[in-house]
Amino acid sequence: MVHSMTAFTRQQQTGESGEFSLEIRSVNHRYLDLNLRLPDELRGFEPLIREQVAQRVARGKLDITLRFEPPIAGETLDVDYDLVEKLASTSHAIDKYIYNPAPVNALDLMRWPGVIRSQNVDSDQLQQRLGGLLDAALDDLQAMRGREGDKLREALLQRCDAIEAIVTPLEQALPTIRQAWQDKLRARLAALSRELDEERLEQELVLLAQKADVDEELDRLRMHLGEIREVLDADQPVGRRLDFLMQELHREANTLGSKSVDKRMTRASVDLKVLIEQMREQVQNIE
Repeated sequence: MVHSMTAFTRQQQTGESGEFSLEIRSVNHRYLDLNLRLPDELRGFEPLIREQVAQRVARGKLDITLRFEPPIAGETLDVDYDLVEKLASTSHAIDKYIYNPAPVNALDLMRWPGVIRSQNVDSDQLQQRLGGLLDAALDDLQAMRGREGDKLREALLQRCDAIEAIVTPLEQALPTIRQAWQDKLRARLAALSRELDEERLEQELVLLAQKADVDEELDRLRMHLGEIREVLDADQPVGRRLDFLMQELHREANTLGSKSVDKRMTRASVDLKVLIEQMREQVQNIE
């Protein structure tokens, strides 16, 4: 199944051990690149989070933001007044250096980490809840990546069909193109000299015909299209392989243009490059 690398998910969970809020944003990237923003209380879980994500996601740049509100013990808040005093004193000292400073109220101080003490939460319980929340988020993320991947797959298959629609009539027209090109070349040579060595002329025509032969390029184009269709049905990450196949398609289209002896071949080469470039842009978003 084709997966896009672009997706977003948000999950929240509230329980006795506190409230979790998790956001994951995913965009395209050559490799798996994780950027984690974790609260201080959960820094120790970073290796576990990275391992859990790597088991589910192969490529993409993921921004993972986790917020955590620990439970408050008792009916009253346990405030660290020593820390409040230090914060207030420091704020007052800094105000002397600021023109028209904004006032700092009690709520601002209460939001400072550590001002309100929370009850101790069991680490194993936290890990279990965090693992479940991350699993749910990754399920949702992968589902969205899968839906986007289906659209990308369909777009690529449509362009494969469009490429074949260019290759087929060109293959049918090749005998006519070759004959017209040879007749035109003979006429030009005859205009240059009335005395021509017919055997030498045939040899030169054969050499030039070999240089202008595009059967191999068209055959390889069809082979690459067949490979793309097979890759799109593979049950594994396929983005890198598709990227390589795009390079091969572009190489064949370029060679077709360089061997062109007819405007139909030139037009086909240009049209192929346009379609291949569109495919390449889509492939950049595939895992």
